[in-house]
Amino acid sequence: VQLQASGGGLVQAGGSLRLSCAASGRTSSNYFMGWFRQAPGKEREFVVATWSGVTKRYAEFAKGRFTISRDNAENTWFLQMNSLKPEDTAVYTCVASFGQIIGTRQTRFEEYDYRGQGTQVTVSS
Repeated sequence: VQLQASGGGLVQAGGSLRLSCAASGRTSSNYFMGWFRQAPGKEREFVVATWSGVTKRYAEFAKGRFTISRDNAENTWFLQMNSLKPEDTAVYTCVASFGQIIGTRQTRFEEYDYRGQGTQVTVSS
C-alpha cells in the first residue's frame, strides 16, 4: 500500500488548508487511517484517526477546526484544516492500517503499518 500526501503550503493565521492522502495498491473499503504531525524540535503528535470514515477520533487541538473525510471513488482522504494557528506549523503525515486498532492505540504512530511521506504546513502569524 502506498500513501501519497499532498496539499501542504504556506498560509496566514486564520486561513485554511486541505491536505490529501491518496491510497493505492492493496487497499480495501475498510481500514484505519490517520494523520500525525511533527513540528521542528518537537515530538510527533496525533491529529486524527478514523475507521473507514465511520468512527473518528480527534486530538483536542483539532476538534472544531479539523475535519477528516473521504472520497471513496478515488480512495483519497482529506484533512480540512480551518482557523489555522502558527502552532499548527508542522510536517503532516498520513498513515493507514488494515488491522484493528482499539481505543487510544489509534493515537500511536507505531500502530499503523503504512506511512506516507510528510507534507509541510506552515502558518504565518
